[in-house]
Amino acid sequence: MNKEVKQPYGNIQTTEQLGGLVRACRKGQKATQAELAALCSVGVRFISDLENGKQTIELGKTLHVLKCLGLDIAVTPRNWEKKHQLSAQAINDKQS
Repeated sequence: MNKEVKQPYGNIQTTEQLGGLVRACRKGQKATQAELAALCSVGVRFISDLENGKQTIELGKTLHVLKCLGLDIAVTPRNWEKKHQLSAQAINDKQS
């Protein structure tokens, strides 16, 4: 049986969720923590702390690890889609 690992993409609101995403991506790529650490030029301890959701993890190193895993981060305001839809609707209403 070939089980597909469902990766938790989407809104990440906690360090634990980000760590879970990193762990899932690493395992999805069949890499060990040591292999990922070597690829990213960080320590195994850093990868472990990141995957375990340590709240004081270094942001620069975290962004580097995400890049090494082929992940991008996008920041959007809360309720952006809802606000955007309302703005588009208001424009359409004015044009009618």
